[in-house]
Amino acid sequence: MMAGLLFARAGIDVIVLEKHADFFRDFRGDTIHPSTFQLIHELGMLNDFLKIPQQEIKQLGAMFNNHFLKLADFSHLPVAKPAIGLMPQWDFLSFLAEKAERYPNFHLMMEANFNDLVEENGKLRGIKANTPQGEIKINAPLIIGADGRHSDVRQKAGLKVITTGVPIDVLWFKLSKRSGDPLQSLGHFHYGKIMVMLDRNDYWQCGYVISKGDLEKIKIQGLQTFGKALTEVVPFLKNRVHELKDWEQIKLLSVVIDHLKEWQREGLLCIGDAAHAMSPIGGVGINLALQDAVAAANILYKPLLEGKPMDASLLKKVQKRREFPTRLTQKLQVRIQKGIVSRRLEEKKVQKPPFLMRLLNKWPLLRRIPARLIGIGIRPEHIRVPEKNKDN
Repeated sequence: MMAGLLFARAGIDVIVLEKHADFFRDFRGDTIHPSTFQLIHELGMLNDFLKIPQQEIKQLGAMFNNHFLKLADFSHLPVAKPAIGLMPQWDFLSFLAEKAERYPNFHLMMEANFNDLVEENGKLRGIKANTPQGEIKINAPLIIGADGRHSDVRQKAGLKVITTGVPIDVLWFKLSKRSGDPLQSLGHFHYGKIMVMLDRNDYWQCGYVISKGDLEKIKIQGLQTFGKALTEVVPFLKNRVHELKDWEQIKLLSVVIDHLKEWQREGLLCIGDAAHAMSPIGGVGINLALQDAVAAANILYKPLLEGKPMDASLLKKVQKRREFPTRLTQKLQVRIQKGIVSRRLEEKKVQKPPFLMRLLNKWPLLRRIPARLIGIGIRPEHIRVPEKNKDN
């Protein structure tokens, strides 16, 4: 959606396909990073964006065996809004769509599900999509695959996926929010159990971390045992775990870290999770996807306006720009998963918080380092795409 907005802003005809009839579903990612606030500010949309209900987090912390630790301080970041925002992704997508539709050459097609690539003489010419009216064919000089970690676009294009082993999965579910609950979303570590809770105003979106492949073992133990485990890690949930009445309410988020060897073919570019699936650690997947979109627009808008062919050597410039920060972030996520998360899941007795956590909690100045890595990231992008005429 961001890529579509930016290309339309430059005066390029854009069609964005969305396979559902609306955006209202649990995309899981709710974080608006400081670098994203900065991008929206550079687009002149920040005042409107801040009118959407959202939770603001200026400092990030965690409960570790009932002790609160301060881990990151975003308030010093050199951006328009030095904080993390928590907003349902359907609100974010709707906002971007509304702003993009001010440009007459932006077109959003709902209930249009990508079906296949159109190839002629070994060159990609467009796509086929299924709609309620039947199959349609869209010709385009550039196809952008932004369809997530299980991307149909990259599969149809035959792009090679390289996967990194991940030791964890996440169980995703909702519990009601009540008066007296904490005022901020938190990570909770408690004697071998880990859970993240995101505040969505009237309910908690919960992510319970498990070792990869343990779901069936947990199911065999039963919902009552699972509920007891939840109250051990977050005691104030004791009076509402009964809300989980069926395993259908609990969804498995299979954590994957992977990347494409090549993000592109002639006429096609993959970005976001379609090019590099991220771990949920740090909530940086959305941030990196948006940075990809901005980089792609910055690099490609002039060649598109000039009618230049979207050959692989040109599209490779986007991968060259974004691959280093993406791969380095993934390596940091792997180290945290193996060095902190997996070890915590294996705890059988009381342990001290990891040394790094204790260090960050003790020295406020050090909290600026994780704040910058999480909030801005490595090699942040800025809007370089000029704005052509738009509708009022």
